[in-house]
Amino acid sequence: MHVQRNERLNMIGQLFVVFFKLSPSTFGGGYAMIAAIEREIVDKKKWIRPNEMGDMVSVAGSAPGGVAVNSAAFIGYRLAGVIGAVMAVIAITLPTFVIMLGLSIFGMMFQDIPKVEAALKGVHAAIIALIIVAVFKVGKTSIIDLSTLFISGISVFLLLFTSFHSLYLILGGPILGIVIVSIKRSLGLSALTEKKEMKHQSEPNYPEYYI
Repeated sequence: MHVQRNERLNMIGQLFVVFFKLSPSTFGGGYAMIAAIEREIVDKKKWIRPNEMGDMVSVAGSAPGGVAVNSAAFIGYRLAGVIGAVMAVIAITLPTFVIMLGLSIFGMMFQDIPKVEAALKGVHAAIIALIIVAVFKVGKTSIIDLSTLFISGISVFLLLFTSFHSLYLILGGPILGIVIVSIKRSLGLSALTEKKEMKHQSEPNYPEYYI
């Protein structure tokens, strides 16, 4: 019991350190942080498997609130229960809160300076690249067959070219997935629910997403 308690406390401490480090050194927030979280949680710490990243992002994106904060809560709870979730959320929000408070104060003072406005536009462009990389990496584990490709394509089309609310997509995605899998299985067809892991597959050399 004493050993288990020490292991849990050690895990809580590691969770705090990891997310405290990610928070101020990862720019873009939300989905732009997914790539950095994956690199730390999957590649370095081995806390979750690569094919579980898609599940985490789906749960974090479907729940109210920020994706990065929800992801921290998801991982923290899975590894160390409620206390782990609380510590992970505090760690990922506290540094950002302090930094944004300082930037807000200085921003009110320097918001009309042309160089500051130009710098912010450059940051916007860089964030777009981070989000695209995050989409690519999550898509590799989430799009596993023609059915998931079809659902993704239809969702993107509806979001871009119609006024369809994203809430209906979040609610309709699981329902449509269950229906498709049920139909395939009733017809005796293969119905994958997760991507097969490829052994000895070399990973592409992604750039670092944080300092």
